[in-house]
Amino acid sequence: MLIRNSRFSLWRLAATSMAALLLGACAANNYPPAPQKITQGAYHYQVGAGDTLNVNVWRNPDLSMSIQVRPDGRISTPLAPDVQAAGKTPGEIAKEIETKLSKYVRDPVVSVVVTGFQGPYSQQIRIVGQAVRPIAIPYRENMTLLDVMIAAGGLTEFADGNAAVLQRHGKTYSIKLGDLLKRGQMSANVPVEPGDVIIIPQSMF
Repeated sequence: MLIRNSRFSLWRLAATSMAALLLGACAANNYPPAPQKITQGAYHYQVGAGDTLNVNVWRNPDLSMSIQVRPDGRISTPLAPDVQAAGKTPGEIAKEIETKLSKYVRDPVVSVVVTGFQGPYSQQIRIVGQAVRPIAIPYRENMTLLDVMIAAGGLTEFADGNAAVLQRHGKTYSIKLGDLLKRGQMSANVPVEPGDVIIIPQSMF
């Protein structure tokens, strides 16, 4: 009786696992393919916490410096303390510094150049699951799925690349990472957008 019950339990466990696997596969296959074209307009880089900025004040080297954006998203330069940097473009930051410096410097001209990129969290691309290096990377203009996966080191040996999904603006899309990375099918290389999340599941086989 004990052996029979054990066999029944094993069969039920196997049946449950197979049902879950089939349901997962069906769910994955129901997602539409990722769009071949991006929907956003012109892209302008926004500074994020951790970015390194080169602030140059024309003809005022004492006011120029290289500085990292603090975790609170602000920077402090001579005569221009607590400037909000995160979420703004370099040009917008330069204008704000110019406004603060105008109290002390006549007609200041400021340029801001990003030399170390992180970007705001809302614009980073996140790769989770069975990537060699699950990471978050700053979005770059014209970035594609292949660029993202190169940065993540590709797929692990346990990855089910063709069951991967891309989450964007509350919607989920199917992406064929196995076809792209293992078979070289460039038709699977779709563009990505700021804020995309790529989820790579583990293969059951």
